[in-house]
Parts: sequence; C-alpha cells; structure tokens
Amino acid sequence: CKGKCEPILGHMLQGLEVDENPILKELQSGKKTLDIIYEDEWLAVVNKPAGMLSVPGKEDVVSVYSMMRERYPDADGPLIVHRLDMATSGLLIVAKNKKVHQHLQAQFKNHSIRKKYIALLDGIIPQDEGTIELPICPDPLDRPRQGVNMEYGKPAITHYQVLERTDKCTRIAFHPHTGRTHQLRVHAAHPSGLHCPIIGDELYGRKDKRLYLHAESIEFTHPADGRIIRITEKADF
Repeated sequence: CKGKCEPILGHMLQGLEVDENPILKELQSGKKTLDIIYEDEWLAVVNKPAGMLSVPGKEDVVSVYSMMRERYPDADGPLIVHRLDMATSGLLIVAKNKKVHQHLQAQFKNHSIRKKYIALLDGIIPQDEGTIELPICPDPLDRPRQGVNMEYGKPAITHYQVLERTDKCTRIAFHPHTGRTHQLRVHAAHPSGLHCPIIGDELYGRKDKRLYLHAESIEFTHPADGRIIRITEKADF
C-alpha cells in the first residue's frame, strides 16, 4: 500500500538499523550470477535463486527480468513467461521474442506445461500421495496473504507425493495443475489442506533460513519445432 502503509512505516522505521537482504546485496555487488540451465535461439531456462525477484518491483533491485534484458538487449517482448515468488528458487522460462512468449503463455493457460516443486514441510504427512482442491483468493485485509475462500476463490488444484519423512518434517513433491499466487504455500499450510506449512514460510508458517520450496523441473512443448523439453535442476536442500 503506497498511500497509507508506506509513509507510516517509513516514519516508524526512521533511525532504526535494518539489515539488508543479503542475497540481494550479493546480487547487486555482482558476486552472484544467474545460472542458464538451457538455451537456444528462441528461449532460455534459468535457475532463479531464492531471494531474487522474477520481475522488477517498485525498488530498483536486481531481478531475473533485468538480468535477462541485459543479456538479451535485442530481444523483443516481455521475456518473462511466468513467475516464482521472491523466496522460491528454481526454474523459469525466458522467451526471446513475442511469438515464443505468446506460445508458452498459451501452454500455461491450457495447463499443458508440467511443473514439479520440492518442499520441506514442518510436520509429518501421513498420506503417501493425494490431491488438494482448495479455491484461493487474496486476503483484502492482510495482503499479500492469500486465503481459501469457497465462494470467491479461484480454482486451485495441487497433486502431491511424499518423498521422505524424518522425525519432524516431510520432504514432498508438488505437481500444481493450476498456478495461483502462493498456491503451494496455502495448500500446504491450510487446515483443510496438508496442515503442515513449508519450512521457512513467514506468511503461513514460521521463519527459517529460507523458504524451502524449489521449482525442480518443468516440461513444455518447444514453440519452434514441437519437441517436448524437460528440464530438471535439483534443490540444494
């Protein structure tokens, strides 16, 4: 909220020492590079680190978009086909021209693109696999939180498979059928979902070193030749 909250918070925080986001500081200093996992003349797939924005925000900080715009100065079109939350790491597709961008966005719209996320949950999930169907919409009183709302929420479907259980946490694979904002985070934390928030989720769970959520693989049809492209980049946790 630029009109009310920002001026008030700016006044409240005036004179206080606030730590910088260490990942953004590292990125801005040039010590961190964006890994290109796949690239051809039409598109690229990059591995976004946790803490980096997918697209520029209101502040002038490094984002996947800004780094790709610098790398491909002659590319036309929006470049960024889809987004990941700032705290989420993993694979993002970058389109180098408008036609490729439109083709890929159409694949997202008709749910033909397959994605797999890996997460660590704060708790034990008894079921080995299942599907969560909880409609999601923004919480108007507590943005940017999203909430489950059976009346006004948009359909959100997540398939999951438990990979490993330890004494206190569950390693899980998420296969989202839809792409709502914070979908996996809400479906993991909500009592009608898995009721186990993702470790490090400050909005829906408890703070930790990072949000343990990583977009590990993505599968799509190549816009130029129709090949099925499947890219995988393992999580570092």
